[in-house]
Amino acid sequence: MVQLGGSALDHAGNEGEGSAVPNPPRLWTPEEADQRVAELEQLLPRLRGWVVRLREVHEESHRLSNFWGRDVDAPDHADHGLKVRLDAEWQNLTRRLEEAVAGLRKEGIEVKDLESGLVDFYGLQEGEVVFLCWQRGESKVGFYHSLTGGYASRRPIAESPRHALPSARGRP
Repeated sequence: MVQLGGSALDHAGNEGEGSAVPNPPRLWTPEEADQRVAELEQLLPRLRGWVVRLREVHEESHRLSNFWGRDVDAPDHADHGLKVRLDAEWQNLTRRLEEAVAGLRKEGIEVKDLESGLVDFYGLQEGEVVFLCWQRGESKVGFYHSLTGGYASRRPIAESPRHALPSARGRP
């Protein structure tokens, strides 16, 4: 989960958990999900870096506001330019992060935790829609859990079903 205080990203990757079975944009086979691992290994640290920078921007903006109060918003204030640049950077980073996470969600990929690099792919196991679970550092998508389960309930994906899920291909 991406947590940034009160921002719109609080529920990224968690919307709909515990509710009715979602209609994901596609279902992934373990092999298809494995093919995305290398890309995710590169993308997740970049997203995590944006979150770290957002926290820094927030802290600096908060520091300015605490020190100067509303005066910092006056156009003729000495730190007004800095405040404007921080606000613009916040908006830009937030937009980029939201777009990246939304793009993954449109593909049936849920970012659960950027800190640990936890990602779920919608998939099928034993005829049930589940999350195929991968965490940064794992060489392949080797676990799954129910849509309401979570990391603690991960179970290994049996090797034989990895090649027996033709119905898990993308939906029209």
